[in-house]
Amino acid sequence: MSLDLIKTGTYLTIHLTVGFTVAYVMTGSLALAGGIALIEPVINAVAFFFHEQAWKKIQARPPREGGKRWVRDQAVFA
Repeated sequence: MSLDLIKTGTYLTIHLTVGFTVAYVMTGSLALAGGIALIEPVINAVAFFFHEQAWKKIQARPPREGGKRWVRDQAVFA
């Protein structure tokens, strides 16, 4: 299994837990909190996976002339 999929899975778990807890505290309903907790984080996790893929493509590109190297240098933290 790729590291990106593992990261996405752990991120989803944390996000579901936080989303459910916040929704339950705000609504007092297990059913409503469960629905809210499932919809947004699942969509967000999918977006996160593609966000990671996009950054990998940016980092893999050879630097262009004209001062664009800073994008690749700044992206090293990810």
